[in-house]
Amino acid sequence: MRILVVDDHDALRKSMIDALSRQEDVALVDGAANGAEALKLLAQHSYDVMVTDIVMPVMDGYTLMQEMRRLMPSPTPKVIVATALARDDFVMRAVELGAKFYLVKPFQPDILLGHIRRLASGQEILPIAAADVAPREQSLDERLGSLFLTLGIPAHIKGYQYLRTGVKMAVENPAVVNRITKELYPGIAARFDTTASKVERAIRHAIEVAWNRGRVDTLNRVLGCRACSPEDKPTNGEFIAMLCIRHKTKHLKFVISMPVFIVLHIVLFYRIFLL
Repeated sequence: MRILVVDDHDALRKSMIDALSRQEDVALVDGAANGAEALKLLAQHSYDVMVTDIVMPVMDGYTLMQEMRRLMPSPTPKVIVATALARDDFVMRAVELGAKFYLVKPFQPDILLGHIRRLASGQEILPIAAADVAPREQSLDERLGSLFLTLGIPAHIKGYQYLRTGVKMAVENPAVVNRITKELYPGIAARFDTTASKVERAIRHAIEVAWNRGRVDTLNRVLGCRACSPEDKPTNGEFIAMLCIRHKTKHLKFVISMPVFIVLHIVLFYRIFLL
């Protein structure tokens, strides 16, 4: 069998490659840290099975599957999605794009190997499987990755990383939302060795991408209110505040100072009902 493993988590990717490489029936195992690297390998080699994560920088797993189908002649490798995202809509999206199996992290290597062998041998298997251990709480990075995918913000644009970093900074210090030009943008810029103005433009572009893809209804559903309309886009600060409120209301382990939390709600109330 010839296998391609695509995952941005270096240790996990290497452990999967090591476990698969030890099998006698595995002739080749290659690894890629994102979808763009995977496409280069797919153009050079043929694989029986590709195992891919969904949330990755540069190019996510969904885009990888789309581009593979668009660029490669048939037959393409059979795809197993291995991810921590266990929501039904993510599963259905992966299956729509051609995934043969959806495996929820964490899982044992022998579980993955068994599914790879069945797919490589041509056996038909049910496309969905739960993890063989009790589900764990997702990290903030995983939750933000899931949310950005839902909103249609692709992982390969710079605004994705800047926006994710901005939300994480606001989660740690909610007051930074009120000092977005003096503190938030410069803080993000320092982490990525760029300028505050470029950070501001990239975040704006990410929000524009979500609106242009027609995800406004999704955004309102995700946030649980009619916060936005196609004609009335939020500012960068308002959008980050919305995402922080979403994180607060969905994950009670996040402790935010009540005065600042109230301020965030007042800002959104003013925008929705008074402007």
